[in-house]
Amino acid sequence: MTALVRRFGIGAAGIASYRLIARAATPLVLRHIDGRRRRGKEHATRWRERLGWPGAARPAGRLVWLHGASVGEALSALPLVERLQSAGLRVLITTGTVTSASILSERLPPGVLHQFIPVDLPGPVERFLDHWRPDLVLWLESELWPTMLTGLQRRRVPAALINGRLSPASFRAWSWAPWAVRSLLGGFALLLAQSRGDAERFTRLGLGGVRYIGNLKFAGAPLGCDPAALAALEAALGTRPRWLAASTHDGEEAAAAAVHDKLSARHPGLVTLIVPRHPERGPAILQALAAAGHAASLRSAGAAPPPTGGIHVADTLGELGLWFRAADLVFVGKSLAASGPNAGGHNPLEPARLGAALLFGPGMDSFADIAADLLAIGAARSVAGADDLALSVDALLGDAARRGEMGERARRYAEGGQKVAEEVMVALAPLLQRFSPADSALAQES
Repeated sequence: MTALVRRFGIGAAGIASYRLIARAATPLVLRHIDGRRRRGKEHATRWRERLGWPGAARPAGRLVWLHGASVGEALSALPLVERLQSAGLRVLITTGTVTSASILSERLPPGVLHQFIPVDLPGPVERFLDHWRPDLVLWLESELWPTMLTGLQRRRVPAALINGRLSPASFRAWSWAPWAVRSLLGGFALLLAQSRGDAERFTRLGLGGVRYIGNLKFAGAPLGCDPAALAALEAALGTRPRWLAASTHDGEEAAAAAVHDKLSARHPGLVTLIVPRHPERGPAILQALAAAGHAASLRSAGAAPPPTGGIHVADTLGELGLWFRAADLVFVGKSLAASGPNAGGHNPLEPARLGAALLFGPGMDSFADIAADLLAIGAARSVAGADDLALSVDALLGDAARRGEMGERARRYAEGGQKVAEEVMVALAPLLQRFSPADSALAQES
């Protein structure tokens, strides 16, 4: 139902109808959650958080709650989390995916709490809000939950939309009922858009006070890695040519394998590294590659990249920083399809921060401005499909100087927005000023 709201919009009356439908659909939603739990799509021991039952005690003092839908949004929030905690505030962050919870368990500062966002039903939402009683809510990007947002409005909890995103397609859909987005988003005291284009689209729908101060994704630190794992990987790869297909989705692994087949004779010992966006797909990807006659290995099975060249599927969580360091030529996944569920692209700033030359397909709508900038400065190339991808990989594998130049331009660009987190904190100052020093955890402990 949330996808319907996000794409087509509902007004105040529609939100009331949504709540009635949600209440009536509760048994079906609960059955759906139970099915997801059995399939491993929900956390094995913490799945009750999705029904609003808390998995931890609420800390004393003022609590700032941040919500990001999945991995990308959650990671972009980390610079804010650190600054809020440094200001002495208690912080809760919620996400909706098992993968995001696993990654955050390793990256959140000590003392920051993580919970799964409850399903958008009246019962779970009320249980969540009754327990956590947030004093300020920071909503990230574009996932809109009507029951939760209206619940916050009824409780008069101040909220801000940070890095707000409204794609051209969503704008066209909302344009049929601009009052709907005003009803849903009007409760935000502050709306910071992710790009100038997003700010313009929000404003054209009649939302007031929309600002653009930069994309919070620029504030992230380079992804880390285990130095011992990197040393072992570099020893295994040696000087062999290699390229990386990162955060791939269904269909892109086959395209990467086709590229490998076309280029392995031209680049002896070629290693094609594939990191699927969803690691649990690793065994199925390996099986499909083997059925197509490809020599491939699987990291989760303890295998190293093939010693004489081949395809290596890196299906482990939290190791993208390792693979970005292992290859200076990176294809950004979820981009080969121009539209549909396997389009939109993943964050190109992550490999850019580590100096990779970038390739991506036509479906980069989720990062349209960043992709356009990277193309304009010569840090990336856009490929129309698998054949074009093979041509670009071939050309850049054969031109180390060009790869290095593109990678350096990408790195400089990615580092150019590091002050965004501080600017967001300045924008949040009017909301944070109501927290007196006595409200902060640090003040209570001193």
